[in-house]
Amino acid sequence: MNEKWQKLKEWIDQGSNIVFFGGAGVSTESGIPDFRSVDGLYNQKYTYPPEMIISHSFYVKNPEEFYRFYKDRMIFSEAEPNGAHKALAKLEQEGKLKAVITQNIDGLHQAAGSREVLELHGSIHRNYCTRCGEFYDLDYVKKSEGVPRCACGGIIKPDVVLYEEGLDQRLLQKAVAYIARADVLIVGGTSLVVYPAAGLIDYYRGNKLVLINRSATSRDSQADLVINDSIGQVLAAVTGEA
Repeated sequence: MNEKWQKLKEWIDQGSNIVFFGGAGVSTESGIPDFRSVDGLYNQKYTYPPEMIISHSFYVKNPEEFYRFYKDRMIFSEAEPNGAHKALAKLEQEGKLKAVITQNIDGLHQAAGSREVLELHGSIHRNYCTRCGEFYDLDYVKKSEGVPRCACGGIIKPDVVLYEEGLDQRLLQKAVAYIARADVLIVGGTSLVVYPAAGLIDYYRGNKLVLINRSATSRDSQADLVINDSIGQVLAAVTGEA
């Protein structure tokens, strides 16, 4: 174990109020593409740019095209939790990790066993009728032909935050509270460019800010420890989950 990994292990061993904040890079190791890498969704070719398709206004005007893209490129129900998800669930079970704050919508943290998961951008596993509010699971949406509809005739919308939609303010406030109280804040798999989520790390008041990402981020200079490596391998190794 190299020096940086060893330092992270020491901080985790000593920590009692750890918070994890993660992005798409946490799930790429489970086979789910991110949005900004060379192979990510933003660099694939569609009739419309992906940023446009997953916007609120596009969803309202063209739900058929939205759902064609959504079902094809945003639902990866066969994906399994990787070493990072499992390591974080283990830390929570040990009482060290207090919360996982995620920008991901895949539900893999919960699948790994994490309980306190704040999903800033929602989840593909929750879907609601826009007319009557009836709940539908992911399986119903996947099996629906074209645009999924409720028994009442209303369109079913996934509980995910689209472009032009605001984040849940209560959830944001809860995330801020967790981060402000943390003795160790581990940030992983995120480029830290999407706001307001990226600004959450500014509320951290401690001196053990860890950034784990394969590439550099604009916030590296603020971190107390920067590890440019596989987040799954790093977290699995330092928690004994490997």
